[in-house]
Amino acid sequence: MSDFDPALTYSSYLAVDELLQLQRPLSEGPEHDEMLFIIIHQTYELWFKQLQHELFGVKKKLEAGLTYDSLAILGRIRTILKICVSQVDILETMTPLQFNSFRGRLSSSSGFQSAQFREVEALLGRRDSKMAGHLPPDAQEEIALITNERSLWDSTLVYFSKRGHAIPEKFLNRDFNLAYEPNEDVQDILVHIHKNDPETAMVCERLVDIDEGLQEWRYRHVKMVERTIGHKSGTGGSSGVGYLSSTLFKPTFPDLWAVRDRF
Repeated sequence: MSDFDPALTYSSYLAVDELLQLQRPLSEGPEHDEMLFIIIHQTYELWFKQLQHELFGVKKKLEAGLTYDSLAILGRIRTILKICVSQVDILETMTPLQFNSFRGRLSSSSGFQSAQFREVEALLGRRDSKMAGHLPPDAQEEIALITNERSLWDSTLVYFSKRGHAIPEKFLNRDFNLAYEPNEDVQDILVHIHKNDPETAMVCERLVDIDEGLQEWRYRHVKMVERTIGHKSGTGGSSGVGYLSSTLFKPTFPDLWAVRDRF
């Protein structure tokens, strides 16, 4: 039986009519730049959804020991992060005065409340009590499910083991609710991988690409907020630039950075 549906159109498949009704400015007029602000942040949420999809997928590929499938998805994740960075360029076409023309309408809403980004962080390995406490109960439950399972790095350790590298059992079946701590034994294995296992080393370098891309996105986000609102408090009650700055230069995969001077 054919799956061809003659009634299916570009618009109906992508739900374009519904999608274009989701931009609802609140300012009077409305202010010209509020539409840009809404569309950019809605687009970020779509990319966060795709990042989750890719992260769940690559964890399975890594745990199955599939090198080239993993490399393809990791490369895609890095490219998506590049897109997230480039969108900051568009936001920065909006001046502080233009943003303040509708900022008051945002009330307590803030990017700090993005549950999807917190879920991405959890998949990447973030584990702390502050990451979800301000979110609705259903979002907290979803993050709790993620943090109860392997992070991307934990799945990578399984991949290393499948490739024949002697990852200690205590790392493969640790308490995934706890943050991973950098370890010299793992770092010794990473040095051996880079010197003796080029395919596995390629996976390591893709992870460094992702780590660097995430740090780049955080930095651009901080500078965008600083140039737009200075050091005012964020709309959601966060400390704005102060909070965002505290997230900078914290690697997602610290072991991969710790060995850079050992080659």
